[in-house]
Amino acid sequence: MNLSTKLKDILFLDIETVPEKENWNLLSKKTQQLFEQKTLYQRKEEFTTEEFYKKAGIWAEFGKIICISIGYFVEIESKRQFRVTSFYGDDEYQLLHDFKILLDKHFAKKSNVLCAHNGKEFDFPFIARRMIIHKIELPKKLNLFGKKPWEIPHLDTLELWKFGDYKHYTSLKLLTFILGIPSPKDDIDGSEVAAVFYKEKNIQRIVNYCEKDTVAVAQILLRFNNDQLLKKENIIRIDL
Repeated sequence: MNLSTKLKDILFLDIETVPEKENWNLLSKKTQQLFEQKTLYQRKEEFTTEEFYKKAGIWAEFGKIICISIGYFVEIESKRQFRVTSFYGDDEYQLLHDFKILLDKHFAKKSNVLCAHNGKEFDFPFIARRMIIHKIELPKKLNLFGKKPWEIPHLDTLELWKFGDYKHYTSLKLLTFILGIPSPKDDIDGSEVAAVFYKEKNIQRIVNYCEKDTVAVAQILLRFNNDQLLKKENIIRIDL
């Protein structure tokens, strides 16, 4: 697989989301009704609406972003380095606003693209929807209105792995395993994020998990390009 996009032009990212409220009882009656209607098909008769609310973080209408981790390649004295950092916390408006500033200032060139695993189905639309809800003007890289498919500046490692087989889904955990990439799922997984956030109140644990996923996406793209994987010493965490 020979990617035409240069590594230095790619912003890799991953997000972590949780239900907008800690539990069902904190929702307004109207929100409860709308959630019940929204999830009727998925729930069927296996779960009550209240039991199913723990999955609310997968919908932008009922969830919120608590972490956006990003990573990008730089060349330092002819050596490849991957820098990773995060926007995180309980103030979703602020982290989205700060992320938009980063995109507008540093990744707004025509050559820049965003890359995530299942990003086209989840990360990119989720971020855009939450920005609209918070009345944040969409950055160019997320504003897809009127764009043709080939004009959309997004890469998706899941889509690349499908090779046109649209019924095929492969998780990040499985893909890293079969490609010989160190697993990012060595602490928690997505189903545990809400409990870590609301019960443990351990946002740093979530940030670490999210950043590992971001590194894993970059490693996958390197493998797709038959390139050398990043070594641990070449992965640098920076503070914004």
